Amino acid sequence: MNTFTLHLFAADRYERIDGAASFVGEDMSGSFGLLARHDRFMTVLTFGLARLLLSDGSREYLGFPGGLLYFIDNELRISTRRYLRDTDVERITQALTCELLEEEQALQQTRRKLHRLEAEMLKRLAQLGRD
Repeated sequence: MNTFTLHLFAADRYERIDGAASFVGEDMSGSFGLLARHDRFMTVLTFGLARLLLSDGSREYLGFPGGLLYFIDNELRISTRRYLRDTDVERITQALTCELLEEEQALQQTRRKLHRLEAEMLKRLAQLGRD
């Protein structure tokens, strides 16, 4: 069986998984799959689950809040802020819903606050320019 290596990069850790037989993920265009020796490929992953089949027949699930996927030279690289990895689909689905959704909501709230701060700073700079 042909296999490839998966590299998972997150803000707080790195994992290398050898012996991956297939990867199924999702981007804005929908679901896609990758096998060993795939052509060079790059996409942006959406929030959700991905499936990884290993050469021994075992299956793992990866949860992402989004990320960048790059396949080159029979190596799959995924860069993301954070990810979850588990063999039980129910457990990872629950964790993804709870943990990553909360994190995503907190991040959106922070973005809104930064946008308001930026708007207020521009407003004050405009006032200083008039004075």
